[in-house]
Amino acid sequence: MGKLLLRWILLAFSVFAASLVSQAIGLGFKVKYHEVSDLLPLLIGVAVLSFFNATLGRFIKFMTLPLSCLTLGLFSIVVNAAVLMLAASLKIGFEITDQGWKAFLAALVASVIIAFINGVLGVFLPDDKADD
Repeated sequence: MGKLLLRWILLAFSVFAASLVSQAIGLGFKVKYHEVSDLLPLLIGVAVLSFFNATLGRFIKFMTLPLSCLTLGLFSIVVNAAVLMLAASLKIGFEITDQGWKAFLAALVASVIIAFINGVLGVFLPDDKADD
């Protein structure tokens, strides 16, 4: 249970950092963070994003497996961006304020940043096999 909470907080931090980077380069991926009370909606939004990734994201990646093989796995970034756009459209903790292709670009950049931060900081989390 502790590892799940740590991964949840790590993903929330990744979404927050992706929001800061996206806004710095002029894209519309935003997290509301003006008060401490804004933390709970962010955590709920991250839980929704995790749920969408675990269910819908896995299904879409399975259905587009041939295309992903042709692009050497790069199409999975597009799927991650689409799932992030879907979660952001609910406007629970984070949102994409751009329209059209710029919204997709914001989701694409944010999903790459989120994956990078999770990958780098995930190294420092305890290993799941350490409990055996």
